[in-house]
Amino acid sequence: MRPLPGAPGVAAAAALLLLVLPLARADEHEHTYHDKEEVVLWMNTVGPYHNRQETYKYFSLPFCVGSKRSISHYHETLGEALQGVELEFSGLDIKFKDDVMPATYCEIDLDKEKRDAFVYAIKNHYWYQMYIDDLPIWGIVGEADENGEDYYLWTYKKLEIGFNGNRIVDVNLTSEGKVKLVPNTKIQMSYSVKWKKSDVKFEDRFDKYLDPSFFQHRIHWFSIFNSFMMVIFLVGLVSMILMRTLRKDYARYSKEEEMDDMDRDLGDEYGWKQVHGDVFRPSSHPLIFSSLIGSGCQIFAVSFIVIIVAMIEDLYTERGSMLSTAIFVYAATSPVNGYFGGSLYARQGGRRWIKQMFIGAFLIPAMVCGTAFFINFIAIYYHASRAIPFGTMVAVCCICFFVILPLNLVGTILGRNLSGQPNFPCRVNAVPRPIPEKKWFMEPAVIVCLGGILPFGSIFIEMYFIFTSFWAYKIYYVYGFMMLVLVILCIVTVCVTIVCTYFLLNAEDYRWQWTSFLSAASTAIYVYMYSFYYYFFKTKMYGLFQTSFYFGYMAVFSTALGIMCGKF
Repeated sequence: MRPLPGAPGVAAAAALLLLVLPLARADEHEHTYHDKEEVVLWMNTVGPYHNRQETYKYFSLPFCVGSKRSISHYHETLGEALQGVELEFSGLDIKFKDDVMPATYCEIDLDKEKRDAFVYAIKNHYWYQMYIDDLPIWGIVGEADENGEDYYLWTYKKLEIGFNGNRIVDVNLTSEGKVKLVPNTKIQMSYSVKWKKSDVKFEDRFDKYLDPSFFQHRIHWFSIFNSFMMVIFLVGLVSMILMRTLRKDYARYSKEEEMDDMDRDLGDEYGWKQVHGDVFRPSSHPLIFSSLIGSGCQIFAVSFIVIIVAMIEDLYTERGSMLSTAIFVYAATSPVNGYFGGSLYARQGGRRWIKQMFIGAFLIPAMVCGTAFFINFIAIYYHASRAIPFGTMVAVCCICFFVILPLNLVGTILGRNLSGQPNFPCRVNAVPRPIPEKKWFMEPAVIVCLGGILPFGSIFIEMYFIFTSFWAYKIYYVYGFMMLVLVILCIVTVCVTIVCTYFLLNAEDYRWQWTSFLSAASTAIYVYMYSFYYYFFKTKMYGLFQTSFYFGYMAVFSTALGIMCGKF
């Protein structure tokens, strides 16, 4: 689908949002076939096995194409385009329930240049991906002998397709016909198709791609249990602090009516009670602070909604559906960002609310798009399929300007008018109170560094499963676990920020806003440090493109997670 030209107005906004929603489906996408009806075999990408994101068009290697007429494919969703899906017609003649005996479909005239291309692919363990009726199929390009001197190409694709009624429910590929790569020879590529009846239900056809033994391992359950124990401990700690400190206040306030002014002045004010006149003082840099809080609220809303949708719908069954859903939900929840960021900025006495709205609206999109466009230059240099088309870039920019920005403006206006008036329980002193010296472990920098340890500890096991599903070859489907971990992370983060804020105020330091935010946001630092460990010890990635892709998007993920945690 060609991107629509950017034009202001509701019609343009609605049209742009359609880019991230599945479009009208043709017969292939209804997943129903009549006997002898054409079944399309799409060739997607090829690339190194250890670098999952470093992919290229299938025919970038000198494979030959079948004789059947070409069928063009267009990106149906924005998620497909951003994820580098490049479907090309294989040229193979496949019809529903019609067996094909072994037959040659094309011939490769192997000169030295083509042989070198195949040898390079085999040395780097290149694999390729195909699709039949949206079911993925994987195969290996070739293999080398034990001495690494001779290289062989798999030339025969043996397809076994299972059907249940008029639907395709299973596809298996067996690569055979190992042929030695010798320059100035001809290599014949052949295929066969065997149809067999299957008892697999259409709704369960993706179950074979899942890995319950990995995602539902005892360690996964134990990590959830361990996190729950941490939640109970932290809730108990916070409750003890609040009960111990506030109980005396309640007793004191109940006796205040019997005390005269002299007794009140000579009261036992100490610790955090000394800063009650400064605790509601506006934070430093309120514009940035408010924008971060608003963005954190939006990220949390997007995470919660997308996980709920993923629990209800099997998003992994459609190419790019998870990313498309996330983009759509992010755009639709822009009023959340404007409401919370705009109202907080108004309560802190900010007057440049238009500037705050722009920063809040474009903070996350600028971070994501900036990283994506930087990596895109490397992808273009590599001629990788991950290179984002120019039309897709224009579509993303138009969504930011004509969907996210107007909705953020609506949220900002609502936030300023509905909850923008300060309603502090006590008056703020005209002159700031001097901050006394305190012990080193009460310094904001120390509190910030230590604050992220417990939130990270509650999620790092889940991070391993999420990383493995994204950077390796696993399909993440246990979104119930993810929802539990999100709830646990929220509770742990809230408890940690309460304790950190209490320690800071008890040291008579009223600069709690940024300390509270950063103590929770420092979780991102530990997640990013863990990504280094995962890269060097859990993967075999290599090369400039894959390394840049990994650390670039891990930085985006960690920063977004930190902003979401900080808003608590």
